[in-house]
Amino acid sequence: MSNSIKLVSFLFIMLFTICNAFAEDTYLYVVRHGQTMFNIAHRAQGWSDTPLTKSGINDAEQLGRGLKDVKFVSVYSSDLGRARQTARIVLESKGDPVQMNEMEGLREAYFGQFEGDLDSNMWTPAAQYLGYQSDKELMTDFSQGKISLDKMLNAIAAVDKLGEAENYKTIKTRMQNSLKTIAEAAKAQGGGNVLIVSHGLAIMAMVKDLQDKPITSGLGNASVTKIRYTNNGKFIIESFGDMSYMEKGKKIN
Repeated sequence: MSNSIKLVSFLFIMLFTICNAFAEDTYLYVVRHGQTMFNIAHRAQGWSDTPLTKSGINDAEQLGRGLKDVKFVSVYSSDLGRARQTARIVLESKGDPVQMNEMEGLREAYFGQFEGDLDSNMWTPAAQYLGYQSDKELMTDFSQGKISLDKMLNAIAAVDKLGEAENYKTIKTRMQNSLKTIAEAAKAQGGGNVLIVSHGLAIMAMVKDLQDKPITSGLGNASVTKIRYTNNGKFIIESFGDMSYMEKGKKIN
């Protein structure tokens, strides 16, 4: 190899190293969509979809105002309507251009035969499959850390007579793969903050094995789960289900 080629190669490596050294950290702001019609009707809302309620729209607006000082280098949303609507309202409320990337992998869990049915009609047979008398007993044990999210999601898949409901591993894998794709794309562009709008159980399944402590409660509508993506490809959960951004937005006119 000639000296000139060696010099060019050396300079390229040095430039690449310097650029990476000064690249921003990558932070993923993962948002659960705003309240929907099925949320207040207490119906299973996986791949089925309903629009945001008036309260859900207000929540998304408040979240946008609360995130006003956070500059996002990119925005992603589930391809389901309630997530896309939430992302649009957040961006409009922030005063940012409404530009987003839709990803099927960010969808909520699919509940098979239980889609659109009352929550109790899904969780009661799942609870009985796990040895509980009622869904209330199941949820009490979940809140106390006595039963894990993966077992609960697997129970829904087990009692779905259609055999189509997603189990925990399926949900977790597609969500974590989507998160990795998004994080790597941001990192390749120099890092920064990324807004991701997804769904409650899907986000919970995604982060369950990324943190040390168990998940013992659901995510509130318009909550933010903040995740840092490190240079060595690891995800660090910095906050889970944070409602402070929405609360901050309530105080801003």
